[in-house]
Amino acid sequence: MFEKSFITDCEGPLTLNDNAFELSANFIENGGELFKILSLYDDYLADIVKKENYKAGNTLKLILPFFISENLKNKDLIDFSQKHIYSVNDSKFLLSYLKDAMNTYIVSTSYGQYIEAVSNYMEVPFENTFYTKVNLDNITLNDDELKKINEFKELILANPTDYELFDDIFFSEIVKMGFYEDIKDVDVVGGEGKKLAIDEIIERDGIDTDEILYIGDSITDVEPLEFARKNNGISISFNGNEYPLKVAEIAIVSPSAVTTAVIANIYAENNKNKVLEFINDYNNSDDYESLFDDYNINSDIKNKFFSVFNNEDYPIIQIITDDNFDDILKPSKEMRNNIRGQDIGGLG
Repeated sequence: MFEKSFITDCEGPLTLNDNAFELSANFIENGGELFKILSLYDDYLADIVKKENYKAGNTLKLILPFFISENLKNKDLIDFSQKHIYSVNDSKFLLSYLKDAMNTYIVSTSYGQYIEAVSNYMEVPFENTFYTKVNLDNITLNDDELKKINEFKELILANPTDYELFDDIFFSEIVKMGFYEDIKDVDVVGGEGKKLAIDEIIERDGIDTDEILYIGDSITDVEPLEFARKNNGISISFNGNEYPLKVAEIAIVSPSAVTTAVIANIYAENNKNKVLEFINDYNNSDDYESLFDDYNINSDIKNKFFSVFNNEDYPIIQIITDDNFDDILKPSKEMRNNIRGQDIGGLG
């Protein structure tokens, strides 16, 4: 057991996927568009309405009736996930380094079927992951329910911003259907759910609240990033959109996870103040190789970093302020879209 814990979201900092979006696009006719509409509705409920007892990332629950209408089962999710893992460059390198440096956890909104596939691929113990548990086996729709779910899908596609209609569909109509008993207790690990996972990790590892590093990229990471920052831990937005950038203390904009490894290395060997000191020096340096030597950066990480960036296009590593927020947001969203694609990058 190490003195500090590294806690990362999966999709964004480690992988390029949005697994639920990809499942929707693959198995449901017009499913990609349906998922994008529901994702915006999810952002609306979580960020604008602030619906009581509603967690960001609940798109993964909203889409389930449409999975069920296509007769998807656990095996479908497992098989698809295993065949469609696209990792951020050098994320395996990052996790390999962390094995000997920090307690390491993946805390993700994604379905467990995908996270188990990722944990096997990344060689992270599955017991060190947190995820949304969903079981699609043995759930069926009667003919009337199937007809209604298909009608709801067409209504949503035809009226993509009619959130009063969506409220009626999801919180008045679907909840009365028989199959809803099988999905009503699905607890999406997003927002506050991720913060609760951090609480469990802190207790499990026997560490203080200021001995964690949390890294995320989307609206589902707001609460854990806020928690890490308020408790004097390390909070990082990695190629994030506006949601994590508003609450994180540090921004990384990079096509490679080796940049994360640099910060993790400094934090593992020192403290938060040393990390912030490095970032300030990084942004005022004209000799990065000497800077890395001054901070005793792990030789494997140093060599990987300079082989990736090859003395040009160095990544953004900045402390976020009101003054530089817009200057960071633009390249952060551009990097997010460039490496994950416009469809996935545009999701909250």
